[in-house]
Amino acid sequence: MSVSIADASLPHRRTGAVWPWTVLALLWLGCTIGLRPLSLPEEGRYVGVAWEMLRSGDWLVPTQNGLPFLHKPPLFYWLTATALAVFGPHPWAARLVPLAAALIGGAVLVRLQRRHAGDGAARWTYVALLSMPGFFAAAQFANLDLLVAACIAVSIGLGGDAALRIGRAEPHRAVLVAAWVAAGIGVLAKGLIGIVLPGLVLLVWLVATRQWRLVPRLLSPWGLAAMALVVAPWFVLVEQRLPGFAHYFFVVQHFERYASTGFNNVQPWWFFIAVVPVVTLPWCVWAAATLRRAPGGATSTADAAGAWRWLMWTWIVVIVAFFSLPQSKPVGYVMPVLFPVAALAGMALARRARSRLAIASLVLAVLVCVVAIVVGVRSESRRDNVAIAQALRDARSPGDPVVFYGDFYFDVPIHARLEAPVVVASRWDDPDIAKSDNWKRELSEAAPFDRATADRVLLDRKQALALRCGSRPVWVLAEDDGNRELAAIPGARHLAESHRVSLWRLDATGCAPNAAPT
Repeated sequence: MSVSIADASLPHRRTGAVWPWTVLALLWLGCTIGLRPLSLPEEGRYVGVAWEMLRSGDWLVPTQNGLPFLHKPPLFYWLTATALAVFGPHPWAARLVPLAAALIGGAVLVRLQRRHAGDGAARWTYVALLSMPGFFAAAQFANLDLLVAACIAVSIGLGGDAALRIGRAEPHRAVLVAAWVAAGIGVLAKGLIGIVLPGLVLLVWLVATRQWRLVPRLLSPWGLAAMALVVAPWFVLVEQRLPGFAHYFFVVQHFERYASTGFNNVQPWWFFIAVVPVVTLPWCVWAAATLRRAPGGATSTADAAGAWRWLMWTWIVVIVAFFSLPQSKPVGYVMPVLFPVAALAGMALARRARSRLAIASLVLAVLVCVVAIVVGVRSESRRDNVAIAQALRDARSPGDPVVFYGDFYFDVPIHARLEAPVVVASRWDDPDIAKSDNWKRELSEAAPFDRATADRVLLDRKQALALRCGSRPVWVLAEDDGNRELAAIPGARHLAESHRVSLWRLDATGCAPNAAPT
C-alpha cells in the first residue's frame, strides 16, 4: 500500500470557527456533571489525592492518606486541586478536568478534520464525538482516562498533520513541536503511554503507507527539547526527594503492570474488540462504512482525505492491539480510540448528512447518553458516603482522631473536610496484600517511601482501638464484622449509619487509669 502524501490535495473546506461547537459541547456535557456523587472507588481515589494536595500544600508529591501516591504523574491532581481551590470541594468542580479535556481534544480534532476531510466531516465529527456514550460518560468522570486520551489524540492528530505538511513542503515546525508538547503533557497525565502510543501509531502509519522516510523528520530536536522541558522537572525533583521513585514508577507501575497478573479487571484478549463498538454506538457503524472499496477495487488513499483516513484506522488498530496484550483491561484504557472513530464516522456522515438514517443515529445516541446518566445517578446515589461524612463533620471536633476500620472510604476525607490523614486499621502483615489491586496494596506499597507516616496511620485493629485511651474521643467508620467488634467495646456509641457504613464514637471508658495508646 502506497500513499502519495506529497501529491495529496486538500479537500474543499471552509474556515468556520470552532468555538460555537465548543459552546454546544460545554452545554451538553456540563449540564449534568454535578448530578451524582463521586463514584467509588475510582473518582473518590483520584479526587481524594487532589484534595490532599490542596489540603497539605505539597504540590510536588501526590499523597493518599498522607503517604506518597506514586502510581501516576501529577497533572490531574494539579488541575483538580486548582479547581477545588477555586470552586470548592464539590463533585462538579472535581469533574471540570475531564470536561476541559473533552472540549480541548474535541476542538483540536475538529480543526484537523476540517483541514483534511472537509467542513461537513468536521461538523459531523463533533456531533458523533459529543453523543458517543463512552465520550459522554468519560467527560463527566473524574479520573485520568479522558485527560490522557485527549493528550494522545492531540499528539497523534498534530503529528499526522505535520507529516502531511512535510510531504507537501508546507510549514510544519510549529505543528510538530506542538505534537511533542502534547505528548509530554500526556506523560505528565498518566505516564509513558503519553509518548509511546502517539509514537507507535504514527510509526505504524508511516511504515504501512510507505512513508517511512518521514520518520526522521518527525524526530524534531526542537520537539524533543520542548517535551523534555515539560516532563523532566517533576520526575527529577521527585526522585531527589524520594530515592527509588523512578524504579517504582517506570519498572513496577509500567512494565511490570503491563506484563504481570494480579491487577484489576482481568479479561480475555478479545475484550476491547467487543468493548469499542459498545462505547461508540451507533457511530462505529458509520465509521466501518469508510472501509468500503473505492472504484477500481482498492481502498482510496491517493488524496489527503485518504491518507488522513488511514491514520484514523491505524490509530484504532494499534491502540486496541496494544491494550489487548496485558491481562488487565480497564475499559478506560481505550478512550483514545473514541476520537478516530468519531472522525471516521464524520467522514461517512458528511456524504449522507440529511439522511433519515443519520438523524436516527443521532437520536439513538442522545437517548443512550440520557439513559446512561439516569442510571448512573441512581446507581451512585446508593453507594456514596456523603451522609456519613456529614455526620462525622457535624459531631467531631478538629484534632479528634479518625479511624477507618477494615476498609478505606475514599470520599470521606473530602466530604468531612478532614484536616489530616486518618488511621487505617487492618492486618498490614497479611502476605496476600500484594496479590490484589486495591487500596491495601496502594497504601502498603507507599509505606517504604515514608515510614514515619506509615507507622502513624497504618495500624492493626488492636493498636487503632487503643487510641481511645488518649485524651480525645476517637471517631470510627466501619461496616459488617467491624461493627460487631466495635459494639463489644465498653462505652462505644453508634451515632449514624448510611449505605451499610456506620459512625462510632469511642471514649476512654474501661481504659486503665493514665493508660496511653500503644
